[in-house]
Amino acid sequence: MFSPAPFPSPTKRWHTTAQPSTSPLRPALSAAGKSVFITGGGDTGIGGATARHFAQAGASRIALLGRRAQPLLANKAHIEAHFAGVEVWAIPGDVTAEGDMDAAFARFAGNGKIDVLVHSAAAVGPRESVLDADPGAYLEAVRSNVAGSLFVARAFARYAAPGAVAVAINSWGAHLSVNDAFGAYCVAKMAVFRLWDTVARVRPDISVFHTQPGVVLTQMNLETGGAASVEGVQTDDVSLPASFNVWLASPEARFLRGKFLWCNWDVDELKAQAKEIEAGTKLNIGLVGWPFENDS
Repeated sequence: MFSPAPFPSPTKRWHTTAQPSTSPLRPALSAAGKSVFITGGGDTGIGGATARHFAQAGASRIALLGRRAQPLLANKAHIEAHFAGVEVWAIPGDVTAEGDMDAAFARFAGNGKIDVLVHSAAAVGPRESVLDADPGAYLEAVRSNVAGSLFVARAFARYAAPGAVAVAINSWGAHLSVNDAFGAYCVAKMAVFRLWDTVARVRPDISVFHTQPGVVLTQMNLETGGAASVEGVQTDDVSLPASFNVWLASPEARFLRGKFLWCNWDVDELKAQAKEIEAGTKLNIGLVGWPFENDS
């Protein structure tokens, strides 16, 4: 379908469900032999669906991390029942606890390396505007999101395989303020973007991607009334970001490393713009017009 208001798009086609070119059954997107670590990997939500798509793509090992054991075990059972030969680990842990992350990544990596990280865990925080929110709750929301990304990134970097990929699921809130709600969440997501950006600078061997996953009615979204608070925004199927994450882990998407991406954008149209995107500042978060591109 074509891009709807209110969001502009760099591609003419705008998707609300999985795109054919991001199908985990495409040989070019094979995850055979890869070890994949997913935070927020319970049976509901984007992380859980992403794990199932990587299993379909043939990943050898998948780690599911989350605070509650039962959703992890449910997703583990589902994957094992539908995809023979995939080794699935359910690892309870809190991304905001450094010790949990150090232990979880060390346990899953063992004597090997981790090829793909999908960081899907986040906290929304208070819904009130910046002038009305409780300062303690506001600051805690920012702290927990940044801490989660920091501890996950540091742990992953220790065990990242050569050419590893990190998909940092972000939000439109990092670069858009469409209403006066969720101020702490928007501030946190901008900070998280810059955190992962610095990871990519320190470890250029890791391809980092930032994504707006779409407006998916996850449990977190429903509990906070996120989608309902923005008038006229249509929702997306969880298959949209799940399959997009599989595509980002493939060599086809390397030209987008470091870019901020909406999973609704058409990947074939993005690939047609590969030289322009990779060489310039398009799809970056920065200061418009600076640094200027050299026309010579």
